[in-house]
Amino acid sequence: MKEAMSWAAHLDVLDPERLIQCPYNKHHRIRACRFPYHLVKCKKSYPHVAKELATCPFNARHLVPQADLSDHISKCNDKGFIEQDIVNQSSGFQREQVNAVSTWQAPPCDEDWETEFLEQPNSPFVWGMTNSGINSSSTTLGQKNYLPSSVRAPESFPYAESWKG
Repeated sequence: MKEAMSWAAHLDVLDPERLIQCPYNKHHRIRACRFPYHLVKCKKSYPHVAKELATCPFNARHLVPQADLSDHISKCNDKGFIEQDIVNQSSGFQREQVNAVSTWQAPPCDEDWETEFLEQPNSPFVWGMTNSGINSSSTTLGQKNYLPSSVRAPESFPYAESWKG
């Protein structure tokens, strides 16, 4: 019977509609799903109370008087979850290191950027325009605009060209 009661209590803790008492104002009872937002709001409304409360390092929803923090930390139910996460992460990390042998291989690369660079004409890049391989003296005749009719390429740079002299 005790196990059934603990299971019911565990389900109650997970219920987002359960009511929780606000640590800043004892008359406030807030649904669990809204509690973090309420804490932020009430902390601003009651700064004198906020100065006297300390936040649990295991669950930011636990606000206790500063004098009781060490006692709360030793008894906090959420401490077990954090400790278990740390154990799981460290053992998982060790397993990953053991199984870290990778079979991935880079695909073959047919690109030769140096050759492509030497084969390109010496014309400036203009977004949305191509030069179609025409020499630089007649680039304006060979430019084709592949932009939609509602978009045009800029006619000038958005900055001053002080380096051109």
